[in-house]
Amino acid sequence: MGNRPMDPIFEHKLLATRRHLLGSMAGGIGAMAMQDLLGAGTATPAIATDPMAVKQPPLPAKAKRMIVIHLTGSPPHLDLYDHKPELVKHSGEDCPAEAIAGKKFAFTSGTPKLLGTPRQWVRCGESGMELSDAIPNLHRVADKLCLVKSMFTDQFNHAPAELMVYTGSPRAGRPSLGSWATYGLGSENANLPGFVVMISSGVQPNGGTSSFGSGFLPSVYQGVQCRSKGDPVLYVSDPPGMDRALRRASLDALRDLNELQARELGNPETVTRIAQYELAFRMQASVPEVMDISREPQEVLEAYGAKPGSSSLANNCLLARRLVEEGVRFVHLFDWGWDFHGTGPQEDIRDGLTKKAATFDKPAAALIEDLEQRGLLEDTLVLCTGEFGRTPFREGRTAGGGILGRDHYPDCYSVWMAGGGVKPGYVHGASDDLGFKAARDQVHIHDLQATILHLLGFDHTKLTYRFQGRDFRLTDVHGRVVKGILG
Repeated sequence: MGNRPMDPIFEHKLLATRRHLLGSMAGGIGAMAMQDLLGAGTATPAIATDPMAVKQPPLPAKAKRMIVIHLTGSPPHLDLYDHKPELVKHSGEDCPAEAIAGKKFAFTSGTPKLLGTPRQWVRCGESGMELSDAIPNLHRVADKLCLVKSMFTDQFNHAPAELMVYTGSPRAGRPSLGSWATYGLGSENANLPGFVVMISSGVQPNGGTSSFGSGFLPSVYQGVQCRSKGDPVLYVSDPPGMDRALRRASLDALRDLNELQARELGNPETVTRIAQYELAFRMQASVPEVMDISREPQEVLEAYGAKPGSSSLANNCLLARRLVEEGVRFVHLFDWGWDFHGTGPQEDIRDGLTKKAATFDKPAAALIEDLEQRGLLEDTLVLCTGEFGRTPFREGRTAGGGILGRDHYPDCYSVWMAGGGVKPGYVHGASDDLGFKAARDQVHIHDLQATILHLLGFDHTKLTYRFQGRDFRLTDVHGRVVKGILG
């Protein structure tokens, strides 16, 4: 699928103009052409086309689907993934002036003190990838991970940075990564949403619903938020006093009215409305079944640390596997509580990180192992990231206390991926000795986006949508595919 340079409403008007011309001709060739064009009882192209129908990407794809684990607040990568012995050696000393000159930080000013990690480190697997003791379960799957240590972004506050990761812009209103993926690929299960979002730890994403919204794409491509506790999807159940047969009859009447409007105006949102009503009807039967993790064997529940009836990242990781197994194209998990400033014990990079990481480490490792065991990892791309990194120095507000925390940091951080065509057991790029900047193979957030789209089978410069006279894309006018991480 390449560009879609023409606005659907404008395209509809062009078709309508041609029909008007033919319709104004009296009989003869005009009438024959009109009959051939419209067909007997054939709906307009806008109505006949299912917006979520499966589409083949224009390029060879290594990944057919994607799961994103977003650690909201951004984990302290220097205490998890990027071991810096020199930073430990100089911990407590003033930051080098050249490392912070001219830079602004969220909560730090003056000359902060360097902060070496208190964590212990282990070389894992045949690859020898270094990981900290805060994530012992990920040690088992190190040879499946592709660890990028040279990420950087343009934003140092949570909401703009999160929007930058998933929409390519720090401002709300652009389509999210999951929306672009389903716009380009459609969905393999007509009874489930193509793009599912689940949230753990009780707090919405920093970017709000814009982090998984469809922006100016038709709203059929936005993320559908599901819950691992209670009704899986809010408002999808029949209203009181309405049984399934009456619901079907009411939807049929609404469909007829919406099709009349679609023929008249050609607005893709009308087609979206039809598709979403129908999907909601089918979801009433399909969603409760796929969201019921009590159907899983006990050993699987224990591997994830999942508990039926509760709400947790563990449950959501297991649900992500169940959803992609059923043909859902894109699953986005948000887990709040990774903002390690050191303002309280839960934000200490010692015990606080140990406790928080335990809620993520076990299910993330289990997800990778489970996908591999079921033959899904090869063509399922898993990404784990925050919105930025954490500073190599102590956060300014908490520098005088006994709790160790770090400030926001956009200049260098780490993310990992697995499956879906990336190199396993591989470390890409490196930060400098103190962790202030990428010393080798820098990867900007637009580069990561371009690489993800490449793995899904798209040239990021050609997966576009025309809006307000311009062809927009996820990577804006930037980005390059990072060939070094491709398997």
